[in-house]
Parts: sequence; C-alpha cells; structure tokens
Amino acid sequence: MKGMDGRTLWQDPNPATIRRLLQGPKPGVAAQARMATRPRPGWSPEGGLTPRQGSVLILLYPHNGQLHLVLTRRTDTVENHKGQISLPGGRREGDELVEQTALREAQEELGVAPHAVEVLGVLTPLYIPPSDFCITPVVGWTGARPDWQPDGVEVAEVLEVPLRLLADPATVRRETWQRDELTMQVPYFLVQGHRVWGATAMVLSEFLAILTTGPGR
Repeated sequence: MKGMDGRTLWQDPNPATIRRLLQGPKPGVAAQARMATRPRPGWSPEGGLTPRQGSVLILLYPHNGQLHLVLTRRTDTVENHKGQISLPGGRREGDELVEQTALREAQEELGVAPHAVEVLGVLTPLYIPPSDFCITPVVGWTGARPDWQPDGVEVAEVLEVPLRLLADPATVRRETWQRDELTMQVPYFLVQGHRVWGATAMVLSEFLAILTTGPGR
C-alpha cells in the first residue's frame, strides 16, 4: 500500500491515510472468509437469537520506523479461547459504544489509556459461534509505542507485530487439524512462532484487504 506521499504505509505510518481507507464500503465477509476455518459452524446465530456483543481493538503505532499492531496470547485461565492469540477486547458493558468497549478492554488488558488512542474507524462485525459473541473490530492509533502493562490474569504474552509481516503472503500457512471426529482446514498467520487463526485472523484479513487494495475490494 502506497502512502499519499508515495512511500509505503508500512514504513511511513500515517493515521490520516488509514482513516481515509477505512471510510466507505468494507470488503466484509469476502475478506474475512479468506482466513476462516473450514468448515465453519455459521456466520450468524441460529434461529435469529441475539448473541453477546463485544469489541476488539486493532491498535496501531509506529515503532522502529514501521507500523505495528499488538496481539496478546491469552492465559489458560480465561473463560473463552484459552491460550490463543487475540486482539485486545471483550464483552460490551451496559450502553457502551463499540469504541468505548474496545478502549476499555485495551486499558484493562494492556494498560493503554483510552485518551491516548485516536479511533480511526471500525470494520465489519464478526459472529464467533463457539463463544456466541458478535465482535466489532475498532481500529485505533497512538503516536508512540505504548508502555505495556499486561494484566497477568488475562494476558500471558504481548506480541508486537509489524504490519508488513502480516501483509507478506509467506506468513500465511494452512494446516489440517483433527478435532474429535471433525477434520478442519485451518489457515493462519505464522507470527513470532505463534499461529494466529480463527476470528483474529479473519479480522486481520479484512483490515489488510482495506490497506492493500482499498475499501470495497
């Protein structure tokens, strides 16, 4: 993706460019599906039931001259998705806006002050059948690398990931997994020795599609 001055977005982080790219139609399910496990239980709740609502935060920041985002490895004691690589986020509380939920969860998990984050936009909501959550991804920007203060109950490891790494096709892998009697085809990003798969990979797939091809592609 070229920045407005011709330099790559990865090497010249520009929140104004990212905000512009997040405007307008989103690639949505088509982009999410590129990193979806197959078979997938479903894209919406059965019987029209209302799932639990939540948000996740794609927190962008410049570091060592490159655009980064942060992921976390969840502990083995959290309620859902134990040990998996995730974006900071969680359940909506009360009448919070999706942006407020994402910022609050990032503060609780990583110690990032909400006032330090500029919200650039949101992505397409994604339903997660195993936990019956519908999450809205929020994209935020902070001009300096945060001083991470991970919550030990929820976060086992903080992963700082250059966006250019996720955008490299060589980072995408596929495996066949066997879960009980179910055979699954699982695409994932291989990041710092970890498999980033499932809902997190699907959210990142849409975000990368917007950055590399523009809205609605």
